[in-house]
Amino acid sequence: MSKKAGEQGMATEEKNKKIVIFGAVLIVVILVAIIIFLFSRGREDEPKRNVVVTKDNIEEVADDMMNQDYIEPGYYSTSMSTTWHFATGDAISEDAYVANVEENTNDIYFDVFLADDENKPILKSPVLPRGSELNNIALDVQLSAGTYDCVMVYHLVDEEQNTISTLRVGFTIIVEK
Repeated sequence: MSKKAGEQGMATEEKNKKIVIFGAVLIVVILVAIIIFLFSRGREDEPKRNVVVTKDNIEEVADDMMNQDYIEPGYYSTSMSTTWHFATGDAISEDAYVANVEENTNDIYFDVFLADDENKPILKSPVLPRGSELNNIALDVQLSAGTYDCVMVYHLVDEEQNTISTLRVGFTIIVEK
């Protein structure tokens, strides 16, 4: 009987080891699955950076913006005309405007560049508080007659006017004479 009891004790001990090992493996697999899920979910929620809005994708970007319930802190919504007309290179445009909508959480400013030279701004805006807009815009650099592809770089700023984030928007400037 003692030989049989010893064999049963070893069998029970071996069975307990298998259960512990199986449990440990199961816990590791569950933890790995949770980690993979959290990392993959985090990537989907990350905002896109430096998306240039063009005539080709403006409807898609506008639809994305319209479907947002509210603007999270650190993000902002833009409102602007996408074609600016100037009678001459040093004139004031009557159809150019940029607004910082009331729903935004921070003030903004923007710089305008020619698309092929983003080192020298052709316009530097003042800071626009939430709910304000800039009309009757004149360029800081005189352009000759022609059509120009441009990029506006919005800067979302904090209370000390430090840039929190940026957004790039493509648009067109037309100088008549």
